[in-house]
Amino acid sequence: MQDLPKRKINRLQNYDYAQTGAYFVTICTKDTKWLFGSIDGGTMTLNKNGIIAESEMLKISSHFNYVDISNYVVMPNHVHLIVVIMPAGAASGAPTMTIGSIIRGYKSGVSRLMGFSPWQRNYHDHVIRNQEDYNRIAEYIGNNPARWAEDRYY
Repeated sequence: MQDLPKRKINRLQNYDYAQTGAYFVTICTKDTKWLFGSIDGGTMTLNKNGIIAESEMLKISSHFNYVDISNYVVMPNHVHLIVVIMPAGAASGAPTMTIGSIIRGYKSGVSRLMGFSPWQRNYHDHVIRNQEDYNRIAEYIGNNPARWAEDRYY
């Protein structure tokens, strides 16, 4: 049996991804295919699949208590979002949410509605460490359609 290449570990070692905080997440389509629409004049125009991806994004907070999507953009072949996990309070009995469970739920909902899985196997995340980091990422997300030609996923 051939040795398979080792996959790069995308998560911070020994980090609790259920703890309160903000996380920048990027999820790409399989083979970075343009499945969600197109960029015209610096503006993202969603197609049917893009509308599904956006509507499921907007439902995340209703599916997961103590989770807020503070910023997002659906691009032709990927989505960016800032996921904020808020304090649940130990006495509330709320189940623990992790970035992994939130993203799995999102990807599953989009896949179910599209009738196939459009996603690559994994996703990229970045733990947002302070307000300056948050502001920089929020600006990046907001400007992503206008800077599409410079995007590494273009």
